[in-house]
Parts: sequence; C-alpha cells; structure tokens
Amino acid sequence: MKYTLFLLLCVGLSFKAFPQSSPLPVLNRFPNSHLYQMEDFSIHTAAQPLMLRSAIRDSILQHDVPVKEWQSKNWLFRKIFTQHLVEIKNDEYEVNFDFLPDLWVGKQDGRTIWNNTRELAVDGHIGDKFSFNGTISENQGVYPSYYNDYIRNNKVVPGQGHAKTYGADGFDYSNSSALLSYTPSKYLNVQVGYGKNFIGNGYRSLLLSDYAFNYPYLKVTGALGRVQYTAMWAQFEDLYAIGFDDETPYDKKYGVFHYLDWNVNKRLSLGVFENVMWAPRGLDLSYAVPVLVLRPTEYNNGSPDKVVLGLNGSYKLNKKLLAYGQFVLNEFTLKEVFAGTGYWANKHGAQLGLRAFDVFQLPNLNATLEYNAVRPYTYSASQRIKNYGHYNEPLAHPFGANFREYLALVNYRYNRWELRLQGNVARYGLDVDGLNYGKNIYLDYTTRVDDYGVEIGHGLKTKFFYANTNVSYLLNPKNNLRMELGYSLRNEVNDLKSDKEKFFTIGLKASFRNKYQDF
Repeated sequence: MKYTLFLLLCVGLSFKAFPQSSPLPVLNRFPNSHLYQMEDFSIHTAAQPLMLRSAIRDSILQHDVPVKEWQSKNWLFRKIFTQHLVEIKNDEYEVNFDFLPDLWVGKQDGRTIWNNTRELAVDGHIGDKFSFNGTISENQGVYPSYYNDYIRNNKVVPGQGHAKTYGADGFDYSNSSALLSYTPSKYLNVQVGYGKNFIGNGYRSLLLSDYAFNYPYLKVTGALGRVQYTAMWAQFEDLYAIGFDDETPYDKKYGVFHYLDWNVNKRLSLGVFENVMWAPRGLDLSYAVPVLVLRPTEYNNGSPDKVVLGLNGSYKLNKKLLAYGQFVLNEFTLKEVFAGTGYWANKHGAQLGLRAFDVFQLPNLNATLEYNAVRPYTYSASQRIKNYGHYNEPLAHPFGANFREYLALVNYRYNRWELRLQGNVARYGLDVDGLNYGKNIYLDYTTRVDDYGVEIGHGLKTKFFYANTNVSYLLNPKNNLRMELGYSLRNEVNDLKSDKEKFFTIGLKASFRNKYQDF
C-alpha cells in the first residue's frame, strides 16, 4: 500500500500540464491530419475525448475554412455561417449555446424514411481550470428496415437510448449528455461525465468504443513525462430482460478502466488497457484505488468478476502515414492455444490499420484501411450482468464477437465541400435456433454449443457488405452544421436469408457525435 501511495504522490506532483483544456469529440471516422502530425509528446491521441488547449481544439474542429464577406454581413448570416447561436464571452469565461438539428428524409424501396432530431447544446469554460458541455435532444424517426429490426430486437436506437414505438413504423427516444472537466492544478485533470469514451487510433475499437449509449463516469487523467495514465469508474445498465415499452428500473452494473499510454518517441506510442466489470454486491472498495493490474484484486475477491485486458499501439511511418493496432484478451489456456483445436475459452481479438493523410499529396484527402477480428464468446461472461456491454449493446465493436471485418474509409474536403466514401466487408457466425455460437455477448458462455472446433464463423455463416457515399456542404464550422446527401447499400446473406437494402437520404445535420449505421 505504501508503494501505491508513493506512486500516486509522484504522479500528482508531476503530471503534464492541461492548461485551459477543452474536450475534443471522438474523431475516429475521419480524423484530422494536423492532430497526428503534431510532435508534442503531451498529446496522447489514443484516449478520447482528448483534452486539448482551446486554440488547438477549435482549429481541428473548424478546419480553418475560408469565410466570405457576405457570410458575415449581418446577424442572421453570422449565426448560420460563422458563429454559435449564442456567444457569451469575456476575459474570465466563455459560454456558447447552439441548436443542433438532425433533419433528414429519404427513400427505401418505395417507403419513406426520416429522422427529426432537435438538440440543444451548451459548452464553455470558466477561467483556465473549468470547462463544461452538455446536450439534450428529442427524436423521432422511421428508419431503414435493418435499422428498425435492430431497434425492435434490442429496444434501443444504436448508441442513442431506449426507444418507444411511434406510429405504425417509427420510434421515439430522447437522450442527453454532460461533461464537467476540472483542472485543480496544471498537472491533473478530473472529469465527471455522462457520455462516451474511446480508446484507440482506428475507426473501430476492440477495447472501448463510442458505439454504445451514454453512461455516467468519473475519470482522472494525467501524465508523467511521456506517459499518460487514465483511471475511470463507470456505471452501466442491462435492458436485456426489459420489454420494449417497459419502464421497469434497469439492472445496474459497474466497471473500472485503466489505460496507460506511453509516447516512446515522436513515432511510436504504446498502451496497456484493463477493465473489470462487476454486478452490485454491496459496498466494495477493492477497485477504488486507481492502480494498473487489478487481476490480483479480482482474484482475491473470489474471482467473481469479468476482466478484459488489451494492448494498443501506433507508429508514424512518416508524417503522412500512421500504422496502428490493438489486441484484446478475455481469457485463454496456453496449451490449448498451441494445440490448435479451436478451444472455446481462447477468447481474444486483434486489429490492424493504416491511416493515410494528404494522399497523392492532395491536401485533405485522407484514407483509412482497417482489419478487425474477434473470436467467439469474447466479451461474454458466465452471467449476462457481468458482460462487456451496456444498454443491450457492446462496449467495443458493434458486431459483438465471432467476426472478421475489413473496412475502408476515404474523405476529401475542399473548402466547405466534403466527399466521404465507406465500405465494409465482414464474415461472422450468427446465433440461430436458440443456440449460443458466440456472437451475442449477452448470452452466458455457459450455454455455449461446443467446447472445441470453435472458430470465427461458428454458427450460421453470414456474409456482410455495407457501402456509403456521402456529399456535404459545411454551413457552420462552429457546430458542424451541414447540408448532406447520402446513398447506402447493405447486404447480409446466409443460408436462411438474403437481406439486400439500398436507400438514400437528404437533410440538414449538425453536431460532432458519431451515429453508426454500418452494422
């Protein structure tokens, strides 16, 4: 214990500064090239949302797009093109308010699909120690068929909250988020939030993703030289046994996360991740101490809890190329790994990826290539309440487990115009006929079908394809308000069905939040 206290004291006195820092939203889909080209060892890009100096944050979010004279000629044009809806600022504080719509309409096989989101947002800072943001929204919509099926099966809109029926074919839901960030000294940052976190340098994360719905958390972050350490405690909810329109209180569970990130040099970054999930069992202070390596603590509690371990890394091949990867480990038996018999308890996954910036020396043409694979039963537990999930959704990859995925992302920005292209190809094994083949992380692994011969694709072998083309015009870089036209294709094919869907949408959208549709 004395060594733990000594470590905490050293960290508390030696943390790298977080001067007047503000949170940068998760930008995993199309990251800003300037962020990855910085040679500042205090910036650890894998733990998001990042806390950055306000000037750097604003530069990344606003793309330094040109402002024409007519776009600032009167109050109305300034609010549409260059300013927040309400801006209050002086030398001591700054507060901004915005109205963030997500209004779109589209067609799928003759049926009209649409979304109507009205969101209010606030963000700002007080002095150089305290920053904050928050959102609240009301939403209704009718969505593509596969999206509707997902909502009906899981009772949630992907990443956006518990859904209720709306009309004959629609859904109604609301959500909110909040973050209070406090820097008690220039060495330490403390956050209390209701939102999402992300660990990794890729589009997906096998460690902690922003796919699932918001959750309350307490997070403490700091840096010692080139090392940044994050400890986070969070509360999650299980809706699996809840009816679609049931408002019964949801079962609670808890998780503790530790992530140690080391910027070895200007090219190489390495990280170590661990998580423990546990169901409520009265007062338990075992996981309160923010020290890495909780496996002994979990074991001395009678080994009742769920542990996920992981590695994260990235390497800058040059200023325009970033290679990255992850490895996640849930459980394994060493002799079974080398036996090659497909033992069910060898539960792990891996990610490999490449980010390219200014491709062909064309400014703002960026691309991502990524491979993800996770074995069956990874992230599941002996009891559903202890799995690596929240609100009926995985806390890591949207596919859960038992899959291989290849994806490509390309985006090109010219002034306020942007073109985005995405393609995903995957192979996975579905759980069918009430049997547990390892894809659904909400099924207890004690109900598994086999002990051996368990490989990726175990179950109903399924092929998946998703493609999206999106063209947008950025109206206001302050809140990412844009006009957008999109076209999507989705195919899911196996021996039991051939689900082929295509649809287009057009609308007015805002906010920096990721809303996933590629599952």
